[in-house]
Amino acid sequence: MSTEVPAGFKPAASSETFESFVGPFYEKWDDNGYACGFQAARHHENHRSVVHGGMLFTLADHTLGYMVGERTAGKPCATITLNVDYLSGARSGDWIECTGAITRETRSLIFIKGQLSIDGEPVMTASGVWKKLGED
Repeated sequence: MSTEVPAGFKPAASSETFESFVGPFYEKWDDNGYACGFQAARHHENHRSVVHGGMLFTLADHTLGYMVGERTAGKPCATITLNVDYLSGARSGDWIECTGAITRETRSLIFIKGQLSIDGEPVMTASGVWKKLGED
């Protein structure tokens, strides 16, 4: 179980958005691309003392959406669909990290896949489609 923020991660920009209230999130850019993560705490858990699936989903949506935004140079996009598969649980104290890759792009859509992991072990996979707003 990880117990601290890994080297290279910096606090994500703080604002009065949803992510700032459920996080804090940390992010990094390196040769492998973009990654975002958080240190699970008691307030991220459900009544069974495991990290709530909605929190994991939020990390995936945030991370993959950020990657899409980078691809479009900040032009507005919206999540059309995001499908996830929960593979195992996470607990308070775990460092949970999300990475992803764009798999296809059309004139108006971006397809992306991602994975949440703890110490390199998959916890959840995600695949989604984002719509480039203002595009046909």
